Amino acid sequence: MSDNDTPIAPNATGPDTIDVQSDAALEEWAKKLDTTTQQLKDAVAEVGDRATDVEMHLKGTRSTTNTDRVEEAGGTR
Repeated sequence: MSDNDTPIAPNATGPDTIDVQSDAALEEWAKKLDTTTQQLKDAVAEVGDRATDVEMHLKGTRSTTNTDRVEEAGGTR
């Protein structure tokens, strides 16, 4: 995968970082996370610029964890 394939602007710090100063990066991340650029900016202001943190913030916390699902299915930890 070349650097041109990543959904970030060239001046961003990494593929998991959202650069709110770059309109191109904001547009790409907003599309990828199915949100508006304003919601994206607000989320970055709340939780920082790591894409994984922003995604979890936008989606909310999971109602159950993977461990909870395994236990419900009769598995053990």
